[in-house]
Amino acid sequence: MRVLYYLDSLGRGGAEMQALDVCRNATRYGIEITLVAGHGGALESDFVDSGAEFIRLNRKLPIDIYLASQLRRIIRERKIQIVHGYQAVEGLHLYLSTRGLRRVKKVLSFQGFIADRRNRLAAKFLIPRMDVNIAVSEGLKKILSDRDKLRTRNNFTVLFNGADPERLRPTANSVRRELGISEHVPLAGMIGNFYRDPRKDQLTVCRALPAVFDQIADAQFLFVGRVEDGAEEKFADCLNFCVEREIVDRVHFLGGRGDVPDVLAALDVFVLSSLHEGLPVAVSEAMLAGVPLILSDIEPLSEMSGEGKYAEMFPVGDPAAMADKLIPLLNDKEMRANLSQKAAEFARLNFSIDAHMRGLKKIYDELI
Repeated sequence: MRVLYYLDSLGRGGAEMQALDVCRNATRYGIEITLVAGHGGALESDFVDSGAEFIRLNRKLPIDIYLASQLRRIIRERKIQIVHGYQAVEGLHLYLSTRGLRRVKKVLSFQGFIADRRNRLAAKFLIPRMDVNIAVSEGLKKILSDRDKLRTRNNFTVLFNGADPERLRPTANSVRRELGISEHVPLAGMIGNFYRDPRKDQLTVCRALPAVFDQIADAQFLFVGRVEDGAEEKFADCLNFCVEREIVDRVHFLGGRGDVPDVLAALDVFVLSSLHEGLPVAVSEAMLAGVPLILSDIEPLSEMSGEGKYAEMFPVGDPAAMADKLIPLLNDKEMRANLSQKAAEFARLNFSIDAHMRGLKKIYDELI
């Protein structure tokens, strides 16, 4: 089975990490992948070494007809049977590159909510022209239908994202040692980029931390994630709040990092405060790594937590409620161990790369 993946860029985001895990595991499921990238990024060397054929092109225009013609040539030369993209710009170029090639099936994954009108219009155009559209959670599928008014009844299916446990093995590098944090210090953290659109909600975490630090004298917190262009003000709001409340020496803004397994190994609790999500890979990674979680109660995160069975939940945007969940969890090692063990078992069945690959292979088999 020959499949072409087109990724517009290779930054360290959820869709890119999902595609990377698929590339690394595809041959075990009889899938031969050609990965084409329209731009580079932090994960380019990882894709080169992933086991998939890697081809780097250069998208110069929003809709680049020359790039579509290059994709079409690759599809024909390699006898590609399925093309797969993760966002609207990728879907548009795959649609153009396969026009008239009836044997080539088209798949488009929806990883999260659609932030702007232009991409919603593109999605509305693409959905009926794809052979299969994949939503990464039932909650996201509902959002796409109810909020974005997209047609999700006919050629839509749900397939959970899945992380590769092998990728999550920590190295000998210690994040605590790097930051001068003792192994006995309670440490929580959030892994998520600062996006310009309303997606991640780091400010609510910052607002919860003074109450946490009042109760746990030596606790500290890590934020891991790059600051997207246009999100500088969001980052500044978080930093300024920590400075004004005189907690900045206990809150560490580490930026984008490539050592997520080492970060997870350092944490006692993983926090994800979000306004909108699809099915974040960061949560799958934390569950599989055995880190107990506190999540905002938006629908996709409730879905990931088994409606609160496998993570502590707090009302979205409520810092006091978050603090009320975080304080007892940081204080109780046995509580953390019980929660993380149940979550890891649930994640292996539902959010591991093998669970994802089994579902993906079934979708591909049915297409061809």
